[in-house]
Amino acid sequence: MSATTAPASVATGFAEQLRQLCLDDWNACVQHRFVHEIFDGSLSDDVLRRYLVQDYQFINRFVALLGAAIASADVFAPRVTLSQFAAMITSDENTYFLRCFDALGVPASERLQPALTAPTQAFQQLMHEAAQSQKYANCIAVLAVAEGLYLDWADQPAKKHLPLPARFEHAEWITLHANDFFRGFVGWLRSELDRIATDLSEAERTEAASYFQRAVQLERQFFDHVYA
Repeated sequence: MSATTAPASVATGFAEQLRQLCLDDWNACVQHRFVHEIFDGSLSDDVLRRYLVQDYQFINRFVALLGAAIASADVFAPRVTLSQFAAMITSDENTYFLRCFDALGVPASERLQPALTAPTQAFQQLMHEAAQSQKYANCIAVLAVAEGLYLDWADQPAKKHLPLPARFEHAEWITLHANDFFRGFVGWLRSELDRIATDLSEAERTEAASYFQRAVQLERQFFDHVYA
């Protein structure tokens, strides 16, 4: 099976099949140095600043991707769920970034127009391609990675007994991705990917799988590059 060939088995859902195809990269993100350091509060301000400045540049394209998923959905109910999530991204999460930028002394120029690193540019391009494809499966595949990976690292059982770090910059990035609303949304994304896969052609499944795998690879590169 090639790296971009969608699995044919139906023993497990399509979302889990895709995750298994890139499990090494997925697990590398969940167990990344960044994750361990943000949980124990040892993450340096320099690394956090680089991470947040670059990550903030995803919001515009990410909301556009949500819009494309809303527009291309096959039925009405997913549009409601995606719209509710878009409201959270443009409120609670956006506010977190702005508070962190204030605390870390990030000037307006770096908040709005920083020099983009290669992984940031590549992920922006991937979200743009998925949105421009006007295919619901491609949009959901990228969303399932962007949110599913963050749930898996923030909500991993091995760290649930740990107290949250003292600084809000660390603690709130964890709690934004480990709460009932977010768990429910990620679970819905995975079930939605499973649902729509049953009506996809082999070519469409392969295309969605390619988007999923590229997204996982870029997530790992993004975590790695803030330490470079």
